[in-house]
Amino acid sequence: MKFNKQKSPQAEKEFGGTLGATCIPVFLPLTVLYLLCVCRSPVASVLQWPPVLPPTAQLWDPLAPVLILGWMALQSFFYLLPMGKVSEGMVLKDGSRLKYPINGFHALCITAVLLTLSLWLGMPLGYLFELLLPLAVCAIGVSFILSLYLYICSFWAPHHALAQGGNTGNPLYDFFMGRELNPRIGSFDLKYFCELRPGLIGWVVINFGMLMKEVELRDSASLAMILVNSFQLLYVADALWNEEAVLTTMDIVHDGFGFMLVFGDLAWVPFTYSLQAAFLVVHPQSLSLLGATAIVTLNGAGYYIFRKSNSQKNQFRRDPTHPSVANLETIATATGKRLLVSGWWGLVRHPNYLGDLLMALAWSLPCGFNHLLPYFYVVYFTVLLIHREARDERHCRAKYGLAWDSYCRRVPYRIFPYIY
Repeated sequence: MKFNKQKSPQAEKEFGGTLGATCIPVFLPLTVLYLLCVCRSPVASVLQWPPVLPPTAQLWDPLAPVLILGWMALQSFFYLLPMGKVSEGMVLKDGSRLKYPINGFHALCITAVLLTLSLWLGMPLGYLFELLLPLAVCAIGVSFILSLYLYICSFWAPHHALAQGGNTGNPLYDFFMGRELNPRIGSFDLKYFCELRPGLIGWVVINFGMLMKEVELRDSASLAMILVNSFQLLYVADALWNEEAVLTTMDIVHDGFGFMLVFGDLAWVPFTYSLQAAFLVVHPQSLSLLGATAIVTLNGAGYYIFRKSNSQKNQFRRDPTHPSVANLETIATATGKRLLVSGWWGLVRHPNYLGDLLMALAWSLPCGFNHLLPYFYVVYFTVLLIHREARDERHCRAKYGLAWDSYCRRVPYRIFPYIY
């Protein structure tokens, strides 16, 4: 295939441009390691000075790379198994559609069976707590190696296969954003695989390891730990059950596959999203029945909003004539597509983000109010979704023009009704 150095003349730099693309790959990995160190410390203060720094020996364990590479290989094997249906993605620049196996939920179920078997065989799953730092170090290393591989290979991809946002000609920025939109090895789609498999299912496995560590230390799992595990398992299971919906997301349709997504998928998600469970191992919390009921109710409300709004959007995209969405009010656009201005999507522009944030708060509340660390996820996720909403706003305004202005007048609130 021809060596491709052609760049996109209209690419607009995001995430702080070259400066952000240089600093983020340094500071985010350090943030992951710092948060894990704070989580294991008796004080667990994110503002402690001098900061908690582990001995170098705690950052490495020869078992860690074996587990990381073995886990990636196992989930790759599940990805390739002929189970579940095969779906087509969105239409690409050259008019083609890629095919994707929809078997992530199957992979989750098989992983659950293997975990059950491991317990029956007496494997010390609680040892994952001691391995968190070495595992995170290895996951970060894999992220850099895979990102470098993707960047180099992208120069042999045809021009129509490149992502506009990561094809600026600036090596640091393009490495961060990702030059190629859908890099594949044969039929194995690397971005789609990483998006929902190793990191998301790995998050659940780490949570379970934290629960087993608590059982090892205190003979039983606390109600707080059970709630955190249950809430986050529901979230992951829902994502994998509705795996086909990811094919229309910004990550798959618009963003190239570079360090930003690779690191997020393989290191950031499993090791920062599991902070609440890791925190509870060292800092156990007691919950009243009333408190637990209120937290369950909050998570249930968030999940209901999240799932109902996403289902409505996905149904409208698949079949606008379906009885469940046929009577919803819409605005026509010059592209031929229509924008929903009633139902969940008439309440705010991103009701799914609202549900997401309510669930994020419910995941942190079981950890009590004495530490800021368990609420890192809520703060980070709020910033992430506001930033993502702003990116989506720019793309939609450029795509739909005057129709988007009409839509914004009809639906003035972005995420929080009557607030933002």
